[in-house]
Amino acid sequence: MRSADFRARAREGARRLVLLSGRDEDEAQAAEAELQRAGAEWTIIRASWFFENFSEDFLTDPVQSGLVVLPPSDVREPFISAEDIADVAVVALTEEGHAGRVCELTGPRLMTFAEAVAEIAAAAGRDIRYRSVPVGDFTAQLSADGLPGDYVSLVGYLFTSVLDGRNSHLSQDVERLLGRKPRDFADYARETAATGIWSVV
Repeated sequence: MRSADFRARAREGARRLVLLSGRDEDEAQAAEAELQRAGAEWTIIRASWFFENFSEDFLTDPVQSGLVVLPPSDVREPFISAEDIADVAVVALTEEGHAGRVCELTGPRLMTFAEAVAEIAAAAGRDIRYRSVPVGDFTAQLSADGLPGDYVSLVGYLFTSVLDGRNSHLSQDVERLLGRKPRDFADYARETAATGIWSVV
């Protein structure tokens, strides 16, 4: 969302604004600064990689095919459920005491992408392999698959500039805000596998 959009929402009477942002990303922090100048109460939610990237986004087809190809990375990320993010956003919008806060949202443990794929394979009862390729080859394939250029650039940026270990730590903010622990990736993998989304296509 652009700065003008934040200000427009405030002029239209929005008393509280919540921004879903990235963790330690320069571009995301620029958007955060615009939100803070909008003239309404604000809460910033910084989140790590979503579980749902594997079932509702660009990694769904590779998982279904049995081969997930990604740029090389041994970095462990605190993957988080989009459902937890949504629950936190509702709290920030509807309850007092969260204005002016930056919330760091993570899942309960750190995992590599290879480990996440292995857990999905186990849950789905399938042979799903993980393979690393140079980031240029990866983004070229995304473009060939028809994904928008801005999206391809963002994913390439995340794998080259952000997925460098800077976010390999956990936060307690989900538990603080929701009064419960964040959802675990194993539960997500088991429940999602049961829907059949990762069955052979």
